[in-house]
Amino acid sequence: MSNVKFMSGENVPLEMHKVRMVQKVNLLPVEERLKCIEDAGFNTFLLNNRDIFMDMLTDSGVNAMSQEQYAAMMQADDSYAGSETFYRLEAVLKDIFGMEYFLPAHQGRACENIISQSLVKPGQVVVMNYHFTTSKAHITVNGGSVEEIIRDEGFKINSNDPFKGDIDIDKLKESIKRNGKENIAFVRVEAGTNLIGGQPVSMDNLREVSEICRNEGILLVYDGSLLGDNLYFIKIRDPKYRDIEIKRITREIAALTDVFYFSARKLGSARGGGILTSNKELYLKMRELITLYEGFLTYGGMSVREMEALAVGLEETMDFDVISQTPIMVEALCNELIASGVPVVTPPGGLGCHVDAMQFCSHIPQAQYPAGALTAALFIASGVRCMERGTLSEQRNEDGTERFADMELARIAFPRRVFTLSQVKYTADRLTWLYKNRELIGGLEFVDEPKMLRFFFGRLKAIGDWPQRLAEKFREDFGESL
Repeated sequence: MSNVKFMSGENVPLEMHKVRMVQKVNLLPVEERLKCIEDAGFNTFLLNNRDIFMDMLTDSGVNAMSQEQYAAMMQADDSYAGSETFYRLEAVLKDIFGMEYFLPAHQGRACENIISQSLVKPGQVVVMNYHFTTSKAHITVNGGSVEEIIRDEGFKINSNDPFKGDIDIDKLKESIKRNGKENIAFVRVEAGTNLIGGQPVSMDNLREVSEICRNEGILLVYDGSLLGDNLYFIKIRDPKYRDIEIKRITREIAALTDVFYFSARKLGSARGGGILTSNKELYLKMRELITLYEGFLTYGGMSVREMEALAVGLEETMDFDVISQTPIMVEALCNELIASGVPVVTPPGGLGCHVDAMQFCSHIPQAQYPAGALTAALFIASGVRCMERGTLSEQRNEDGTERFADMELARIAFPRRVFTLSQVKYTADRLTWLYKNRELIGGLEFVDEPKMLRFFFGRLKAIGDWPQRLAEKFREDFGESL
């Protein structure tokens, strides 16, 4: 895409693939969409897929696979132990990452469970650029705590900084001095930062963090679930890597880490997950837990067909045309919204377009979950399902008080190679209409609140009758149009 220019001068994201299989979607009338979100307790996770027009909740496990991936699934070896499928996947991983040992798991959070159980002792701290919901939960369940040391730039909604996911080096040094290196279970780098705009991490920063960790004898763990996006940003935003092949950049990242783990529901556009390391002691420590929780070492909770698809998907991740598809679509939606005055996180990151709900719904107190309200309002206005990434995605403090998120974002995720440019423009149009009518959106309150990971299955209700008034305004403005 970077070498394709349009005669008009317009910057149009160009899909580097063609569609060979389709799935029918439905767009319900606004009154039915209103009833669906009410029945779901204003939680987009609890909507039924049959009622959704565009599912932009996540990029996890909903990406389009290539014809080569589907073809590879037919050669799967169904052996419980010693499957040839496992050895094919292991060979691909060693070739790409250059790490010695591979432990398969059924998905990314299973990897987090194994890593946390193996490395976190009660009272220890895990230092990281920024937390992800499940990574933090696994650490705290095992008696640890999380300390976030992302650069201050990472919390700015609007910025020109190309790598807002970077760790603050001074904060890292201060944390090691204050906590003591023996009390730090590991340093975790998430690339990119899921909860604050999918912002990437630079190679320079990772290199500096790695050097500090190795000098102090602290393990460095890298969450590579969004590696594809991060590789794209390194290549286009760092002049030093513009002419470096993707595979070489990947090898360099892996060489700087002690443990590399990933969700294959994201990386590789398949299913499953895995942990990579060249540290034999760590491998042996985690190996027993894989067998206990996931399955035998040559499948680890993954189906062999998924493993075959993953092997191909990982090789395709080394293709710049493949990994560019999500970021250019995210940028296209962000640019459309910016042109209409809709507040979004900039520069556009990976994974999805992140709308700033604090500014969009500035009249809604943070205690009434403005990002959650915005995701519900968008579904009413469009049939598009997105995800709240704000205070709803946190969990309360031990004393029952609310822990307010650093950002209140409505994340419009882009499953890889799924949606077309016309659907992107539709989403921008409905968000623009919603922004013009934003005063109609009101807050939410819990009626059923789980203690942990409440955003997955908690239920809420609207404060007042704002959903009904929003639906009425939609019908007034759009008439019979869906």
